[in-house]
Amino acid sequence: MRILAVLLFTLLFTLTSLAQSAARGITSLGRIEPAGGVVRLAGPSGVGSVIMELKVNAGDWVEEGQLIAILDSYAVRKADQARLQAELDNARKKLAREVKLSRAVASSAATVENLELNVKAAEAAITAANAMVALSTVVAPQKGQVLYVHARPGERIGVEGVVELGRTDKMYAVAEVYETDIINVKPGQQARVLSPALPAPLSGTVESIGLKVGRMDVLGLDPVAQADARVIEVHILLDDPNAVSHLTNLQVEVEITP
Repeated sequence: MRILAVLLFTLLFTLTSLAQSAARGITSLGRIEPAGGVVRLAGPSGVGSVIMELKVNAGDWVEEGQLIAILDSYAVRKADQARLQAELDNARKKLAREVKLSRAVASSAATVENLELNVKAAEAAITAANAMVALSTVVAPQKGQVLYVHARPGERIGVEGVVELGRTDKMYAVAEVYETDIINVKPGQQARVLSPALPAPLSGTVESIGLKVGRMDVLGLDPVAQADARVIEVHILLDDPNAVSHLTNLQVEVEITP
């Protein structure tokens, strides 16, 4: 009887602890980031290119495909493009003239065929030239706000890229939830986000739960914090993005209610 009583007490204690834990919700550290994260926009020609002209500043909003910067190779490649375009136009004129002569039986079919090949070669060359001109510019891959400028006119593009972009019109708190707590997190749950940098707590809704367990990126001030703790990222859509649109990467505390 005593053994049975101990087992019953242990079971009751465990269930009570779980209920209290669920009632308290889940608390974790996290960070603020824009929708889709931060995009570091690199130069298409690779590291080492020099910025000749920068079209944006920090804080500017850009549209998808908008020109961000012009690189040092642009002028030379633009000149090559113009030269090849002129050669293509000339090849097409020769072909058109020869086709007219062939109708009057004053030109051979072999000559026309040869000119047609010249036109195709010139078209291929201008296509390659257009691609090279495109590689001398930096354009925005998506709509977003310029968060930071890494390279300005006269500077070489480093591994950090040219600028950082983010969709700050839609902001998230990315909570790093311990793997042992993730079973209690579900999409649709409400959450609070707190930080000394915020005048008041922010509210949000759990939108998605990560598919990978990883190590904690956000470390608190506790010297005994588990730096190698296993966590899963939980994305919480914030109700008021304007309150943190200028605070990307801000460390926050997140409370997910049951």
